[in-house]
Amino acid sequence: MISTGGGGANPSEAGNAFGRGLWNRWTVFSIMALTYFLVYFHRVSPAVLATDMQEAFGVGLTSIALLSSAYFYAYTVMQLPCGILTDRWGPRRTVCAFTALSALGAFVTALAVSFEMVVAGRAMIGLGVAMVYVPTLKVLSSWFSKEQFSTLTGLLLTIGNIGGLAAAGPLAAMSEYAGWQRVFLALGVLTAVLTWLMWLLVRDRPQDAGLPGPQAEEAEERVPVLHSLRMVFGSGMRFWPFATIFFFMYGGLMVYQGLLGGPFFRDVLGWDKVEYGFSLTFVGLGMIAGCPVSGFISDRVLRSPRKVVVIGTAAFTLMWGLMWLASGQVSDQLTYVALHFAFGFFAGWYVPIYGQVKDSFPRSMSGTALAALNVFPFAGGAMLQMAAGRLAADGSLSAYRSVWLLMMAGMALATACALLTRDRGR
Repeated sequence: MISTGGGGANPSEAGNAFGRGLWNRWTVFSIMALTYFLVYFHRVSPAVLATDMQEAFGVGLTSIALLSSAYFYAYTVMQLPCGILTDRWGPRRTVCAFTALSALGAFVTALAVSFEMVVAGRAMIGLGVAMVYVPTLKVLSSWFSKEQFSTLTGLLLTIGNIGGLAAAGPLAAMSEYAGWQRVFLALGVLTAVLTWLMWLLVRDRPQDAGLPGPQAEEAEERVPVLHSLRMVFGSGMRFWPFATIFFFMYGGLMVYQGLLGGPFFRDVLGWDKVEYGFSLTFVGLGMIAGCPVSGFISDRVLRSPRKVVVIGTAAFTLMWGLMWLASGQVSDQLTYVALHFAFGFFAGWYVPIYGQVKDSFPRSMSGTALAALNVFPFAGGAMLQMAAGRLAADGSLSAYRSVWLLMMAGMALATACALLTRDRGR
């Protein structure tokens, strides 16, 4: 906990109803991380709820792919505005305004009477939760030291992936018990409560709460928006290899965890929702382990983000190859549990990329740089999900194998990009 001494703004001016003592780095981290939990829950829920929605609205897998990708398109479109608002308007105000929108989207989804309303609700959710991750990273960079950044990013992603885990087996059980509409109604209420807590307890910087920061404040010279965008997108090898890695690494993960994992086991192996929901849970468990491990190795063991990313991309390429080889040859649930855990574990080794990009640009435009980077994983999620949904539309084994092979080829390109990078800010 940070000491409550030190200079900065008067606490009464900061508006903390519970007193200065409640303002500390772990309070801020916990509230932001709980909000990020819901970001992941929404992100992967269509993989488990696909069959329920197909039955409720009489739509096919292509429509479910559209539903899933609506989140990613909305998320992608909002990334650059997210970075600009984070740098100009402040992370706290940005997050609170847009999580309120995601709560409204959850209510629209819960009350939907047509498939079009569900798509609209999911797009609203995507627009809202798009404004969580980048502002959270900027808040953490103010409340914690630079040497802790990759570790904390890994921990944040771990909590997010627990949300993804909850959207597998537990979500399947909840939807069986209460129905998917009530699940979204509860999500709307929970999101609204977290929005209120963020407004009450989170501040952009320790100094805004009258607390000392973990390091000396850097002078921030505001960079004009268009100039900051030109700096990022024109930075060559400081940006584009990382963007390409993210496009294929995270986009491919979402193809499997967020869309086709459940339908593959239903169509090819004849598993029911509880069986494949349980197995897919281990993708999330692997991510929960892989994200903090990769951050810790980057900060404390190898002290080289580049080496961690190279190892992670190469291993994730290998995992897609194993998934391709296993499809049609393996039907044992225990084998798939092991494969899913390893698949998720190495999918989480992109964590050090955020620190690499953040350290390549001035702090005053770090939100813009991180948001520009964050366009690419979600563009990958949207575009690769749509392509995969079309390829696998007939539900045949050969169609799914074609998707797995395409994802492996994309990861081979990502690995080549990782080899072209170098460590930044060390």
